[in-house]
Amino acid sequence: MGRRTGKPHKIEIWFGMDGSTLYLLSGGMDKSDWVKNLIRNSKVLVRLGRHTFAGNARIVRGVPEEEMARRLLASKYQEREADGSLSEWARTALVVGIDFENRLQEN
Repeated sequence: MGRRTGKPHKIEIWFGMDGSTLYLLSGGMDKSDWVKNLIRNSKVLVRLGRHTFAGNARIVRGVPEEEMARRLLASKYQEREADGSLSEWARTALVVGIDFENRLQEN
């Protein structure tokens, strides 16, 4: 939800899944509108294909989970340097985790 308007705010974004948690990386860090919105209201809806899920968003910092999420997205989207290390984006972007509650509806 928009933090100022209260209206739904849709984005398309690269993601990775591990168990029932979806991970996103924000290259704009906490300056990105979508990150500002979820900091204000952590309740989110995520549509994957024809399914919509309710979840709680959170910033992931300083725990082994953060490094796992970085590697997950870097591998999925070929965000690695020639030597195999993470790209700058994968290494420095803000990690956001969304923990799913359940599937809401099929679109």
